[in-house]
Amino acid sequence: MKHNIRHLRIFLAVSKLASISRAARDCGLSQPAVTQAINKIEAELDAALFDRTPQGVFATALGRLHAERIGRALSIIDEAFASVAPRLRVTATASQLEALIAVRETGNFTLAARRLGIAQPTVHRAVSQLEKEAVRPLFERTSTGIVATRAGQLLASAARLMDAELMQADMEIAEALGRETGRIVVGAMPLSRAYLLPKVIAQFRQAWPRLPLRILDGPYDEMISGLRNGEVDFLIGALRNPAPIGDIEQTPLFDDTLAIVAGPAHPLVGRSSIGVGDLLDYPWAVAAAGTPTRKHFEDMFTGSGHTVPDRIVETASLILIRELLSNSDHLGCVSGLQAEAEIEAGRIARIDFELPDTARAIGITTRRGWKPTPSQARLIELVSEFKASL
Repeated sequence: MKHNIRHLRIFLAVSKLASISRAARDCGLSQPAVTQAINKIEAELDAALFDRTPQGVFATALGRLHAERIGRALSIIDEAFASVAPRLRVTATASQLEALIAVRETGNFTLAARRLGIAQPTVHRAVSQLEKEAVRPLFERTSTGIVATRAGQLLASAARLMDAELMQADMEIAEALGRETGRIVVGAMPLSRAYLLPKVIAQFRQAWPRLPLRILDGPYDEMISGLRNGEVDFLIGALRNPAPIGDIEQTPLFDDTLAIVAGPAHPLVGRSSIGVGDLLDYPWAVAAAGTPTRKHFEDMFTGSGHTVPDRIVETASLILIRELLSNSDHLGCVSGLQAEAEIEAGRIARIDFELPDTARAIGITTRRGWKPTPSQARLIELVSEFKASL
């Protein structure tokens, strides 16, 4: 968290008041201190954010763009300050909040210090100063380590989201100047990794050849947590019905249906009139419990009065499923679109078994109120255009 919170507040004051002297009075600082803060922000961004005229100091187009994003960032942390201790709005620093985040996420002062590359006493002192100003504990010691209190959780989560917004602020200025800085982090569920993202990224690279992209995979709950904390920009994949929590937004793009697949030499390949009972004799590779795919899989058996098979390998990896099916009599229950390329290549085969009512909405999940930068918006636009081509 490299930003100076006090400097950001000064920047907003100058942007709003169009005057160094009035901003200085508003912030309780000297005019030279305000001027120095503005000059430092412009130097860091290598961009002119204000026009200096005899009539006043007026935000440029870039300055207005930056002010909107900075205002969003500070409103996030100020809401948390108001809930925990209003005085923190004046006293809390970026380095203290950074230490708070690190301790919350590592559960240990030594590990937090190692992550930040500073001495352990420095981390401890930063958190202690926050607690002193808040007049309440932000952490408590338990048998498993240091755990954030409710106030500590609230403050650390808000600081994380503020930092994500500030990173977007820097990206926005860079992109407006034709630069490629920062990065986009996408949480990708299995279908999007195998079927959608490779084509979309290839198109995205035509306009943004150097902007780093990080594609994450992992359990849905972990990716949703990363999204809500600002560590992930958006998710692509199967939507949940209902949404798991109220502070996210889901935008459906297209539907996908499930397919039963097997190795090319499997006894059921080529057979017709297959019933649910025929599927009970074989082991399965299927998604983990709690996923939409797993629910449809289990409903396929229970809906016809059968017990769900207990010989199951849980995996989201199509590569693992493909190799398992090729070397055994396992069956797989997977996304039809995800399996399409493997079926066309002859590496796996579709079993002639209808799976009614297995349509799943595929789409984009974002934080409620999230505002993408131009590069992030373009990547999402390409995903939407991909849907239109289906």
